[in-house]
Amino acid sequence: PHGLQWAAGRPVMDQKIRQWLVRSLEVLRERRLIGDFPAPEVRPPKDPAHGDYTSNVALITAHRSGQPARQIADAVATALEPPPEVKRIEVAGPGFINFHLKESARAGVVAEILDQKGNFGRCMPGKGRALVEFVSANPTGPLHVGHGRGAAYGAALVNLLTAAGYETDGEYYINDRGRQMDVLALSVWLRYLELCGEQAAFPERCYQGDYVWDVAAQLRNEHGEHFKPAAGVAAVDAADEEQRLDRMVEQMKALLGERFEALFDAVCKMMLDGIATELGRFGVTHTHWFSERNSFGDEELERALAVLDDAGFIYEKDGARWFRSTALGDEKDRVVVRANGQATYFASDVAYHFEKYRRGYDLLVNVWGADHHGYVPRIVAALKAAKFDHKKLRVMLVQFVNLYRGGAIIPMSTRSGEFQPLAALRKEVGRDAARLFYLTCRHSQHMDFDVALASSRSADNPVYYVQYAHARVCSVFARAQDKGVDFIFDPAVLPLLDDAQELELLKLLPQYPGVLRAAAAEMEPYLLLDYLRRLAGVFHSYYNNCRFLAAESDLRNARLALVRAVGQIIRNGLEILGVSAPRQM
Repeated sequence: PHGLQWAAGRPVMDQKIRQWLVRSLEVLRERRLIGDFPAPEVRPPKDPAHGDYTSNVALITAHRSGQPARQIADAVATALEPPPEVKRIEVAGPGFINFHLKESARAGVVAEILDQKGNFGRCMPGKGRALVEFVSANPTGPLHVGHGRGAAYGAALVNLLTAAGYETDGEYYINDRGRQMDVLALSVWLRYLELCGEQAAFPERCYQGDYVWDVAAQLRNEHGEHFKPAAGVAAVDAADEEQRLDRMVEQMKALLGERFEALFDAVCKMMLDGIATELGRFGVTHTHWFSERNSFGDEELERALAVLDDAGFIYEKDGARWFRSTALGDEKDRVVVRANGQATYFASDVAYHFEKYRRGYDLLVNVWGADHHGYVPRIVAALKAAKFDHKKLRVMLVQFVNLYRGGAIIPMSTRSGEFQPLAALRKEVGRDAARLFYLTCRHSQHMDFDVALASSRSADNPVYYVQYAHARVCSVFARAQDKGVDFIFDPAVLPLLDDAQELELLKLLPQYPGVLRAAAAEMEPYLLLDYLRRLAGVFHSYYNNCRFLAAESDLRNARLALVRAVGQIIRNGLEILGVSAPRQM
């Protein structure tokens, strides 16, 4: 998001340099050396050798004015006296302005962190309302490890956007109508009949997992033989398996009559209860659960299609109704109502998105699996046709996960039953390890989830590495308490922090707000985890080489303040990523 207004959590030096840049640019504008200029962006450089902060404002201003960026940067650097905390200003490359701070100025961030605690780096509320739809797995089977990645990413994204100043809701869209749910009901019903002592053919295209037996057993325990028809299930002949499946669904509905709705509701509820329970154990919650079946009837679907029709984008061909999405950037037109009168899944998606827009959100985020990439242009086309602001919608496509166990990849098909449940992974590696391991690479990259690594207690395991850093922070203060050492914070002692590793930590700590800003703007929690890993790495080295409690009292208190600030930032970051910050490990 552009122009985020960050709270006092933005480091003071960050604000001072930004204000100095604005004043310097105003001087150049008064001298008519430049025209309008953008709001300066200040951030830590990628290479620490380039200083503590850098700004590309000269490059952007040059692009607007048509003047050499290097010339503008040189003029900015010499227009005014720099802030007293700045040791020197350098112009580098094509026109970057780099700021090197005095060593005594860097320590001020420690006081800011200890004062603001969990609010450090967070944006002031008021950015607007955001809705993140994530997981939204079809309730035809338990969550598997592929769903786990979307759950971990989506939950972290909700927290990131909240930190960026949005009032953020998380939503689970329940695709609980249509053929796939009928097939699930048939699968459970046939197993239920077997438990009732009646044998019936079980098609290969039914859902095969053991969970189908579990739901069938629960159905029988709760309802007895209420769903056992008076007449037996007859054999069904068909040209192919899919047609046979459809005819068996029709037979089930005919045999059960009014009882079918009760059967369907019971099966759907059991599946959703299982999904909600596992998400809760995984530490993931949603503000809303939006049921397609209970929220969209034929009337709502027709209302959405009428919007497209009134705009001139619906036509009929071969007995079906089509959306002319090619006129709005899609690769081909899409069927919205089949020749048999049944609405397509796409038609339901259109109605759902129209409904989300009408709720008045300022930002809509869909976290979808990579296999949904073809849906993006057709949904965008529908939004354009309905005159909705399609730029409010961001679709984040989460790539697939390969789960490795013993060098073998475990398949995850809920239809065949050959999948690895998320529950099993969570129990094996732990909730925190699973949540954080899913965030160890960008969401757009394929992921190899190494169970052995995620379970290990080593520096190669980022989960253990970061959490262990926090536990070490806590151990420092536990030892201080055991020795009767009182920590008294006095900002005046902070300039005593001049060890090389202390200075490195003092360079890293002010970067936290910028990392949050970038992670929210790019919708990439990985950036935050990567920062925490770097911070933990420097702290581990510092911990191994520094005698915190043996120093003279002022230096000891300065070091303890630095350690506490490091622990606070790690705790803040882990909270946003959705995992705990243990006090001991």
